[in-house]
Amino acid sequence: MTPVPFGMRAEPRASRPQAGRHRARRRSQDKQGGRDRLYEIDLLRITAALGVVIYHYTFSGYARHLTSIAYPTLSIGTRYGYLGVDLFFTISGFVVLLSAWGRRPHEFVISRIVRLYPAYWVAVTITAIVSLTLSQRLFIVTPLQYVANMTMLNAVAHIANVDVVYWTLYAEIRFYLLVFVLACVGITRSRVVTVLWAWLAATAVVESHVLPAGVATTLDIIVQAQWSHYFIAGMALCLIYRAGYSWQLGAILAVAYANAVYQAINFGSLVANRYHQTLHSAVIAAVITVIFIAMTLIALRVTRGLGRAWFAVAGALTYPLYLVHAYNGFVIINLIGRHLNRWVLLVVMVTGMCCAAYAIHRLVEARFAGRLKRALTRLAAGQRRKLAYAGPPGAPPPATARPSSAPRRD
Repeated sequence: MTPVPFGMRAEPRASRPQAGRHRARRRSQDKQGGRDRLYEIDLLRITAALGVVIYHYTFSGYARHLTSIAYPTLSIGTRYGYLGVDLFFTISGFVVLLSAWGRRPHEFVISRIVRLYPAYWVAVTITAIVSLTLSQRLFIVTPLQYVANMTMLNAVAHIANVDVVYWTLYAEIRFYLLVFVLACVGITRSRVVTVLWAWLAATAVVESHVLPAGVATTLDIIVQAQWSHYFIAGMALCLIYRAGYSWQLGAILAVAYANAVYQAINFGSLVANRYHQTLHSAVIAAVITVIFIAMTLIALRVTRGLGRAWFAVAGALTYPLYLVHAYNGFVIINLIGRHLNRWVLLVVMVTGMCCAAYAIHRLVEARFAGRLKRALTRLAAGQRRKLAYAGPPGAPPPATARPSSAPRRD
């Protein structure tokens, strides 16, 4: 299960003079608050990631017969760690909309590519190598599967993920598509509110099963009724963070929260049946409630005094940790688990994966993300110049200088 998350800068970059009043307002807020990052969200992100990691290592790995190390007492609580994904999606709705505000569409696309792909390419490659060489055929990766996964769009062709946790990335990309459309028409508060109400309505239509199965399935590719309430809540909270609370945003949050609890309990039943274990609806509802309360307090700026700069370091580990921990972790547990005390093993695994995540962040994300961004920015600028030179469809080509009648000097 995973994040993805993704894209953590919660405040704007330095703006250009023509960036507009939205960017200027955000800069003013930054100066007043003395902050350029929501450190509290970094803390929530790493907490969610560790919850998912421990869920896999202490509960689902053993329940799925992927490892032989059981934690029967600990797993009574850690079996709910998969709900870290629900927190990831809520955070994503918040920070991705905040990041896209004031950006041009191509800037938003570049920011998402730079944020998602470098660490992902490395993680897919590592997982494929480990699966083929050390898993003793527990996990199989074909060349076609590997290449398709490198695009992050393998789900479109119904090609299996190299690692189970990658399923959330496809959900994230579909959410990014919606934000991209908003960026194309121009992100304003009223437009976002309209989209959120429309998205809630579409979610209700899909959940009501009034549409033919084929139509509902096609519509749900965009709507994502299973997870839409988290993205919707995150976007509503982003609006609250930027401009303050309103009754409309409160109503959107209330509807999203109610549907989140409903869907989470239903999904919990599926998880319980899959693993032949018990998951209590009251616990699930309580976790979802805590997620909404925590994010609302951040949006209302109640938690501003709790942020610490080191939270950003921990938050930076979230995405690579999420990407590499599952199948790689299961393989390592099977290789060394019988030689270590299980509690020592758990500490070693979590610590080791955090170290691997830090290495990917420092050696890949920090080193190559800037280069990739500059290359994509130059490419986008070149394409815009070509379009500007070509002019609109049907327009005559630009006038060129008339050849001189003077004799050539060469």
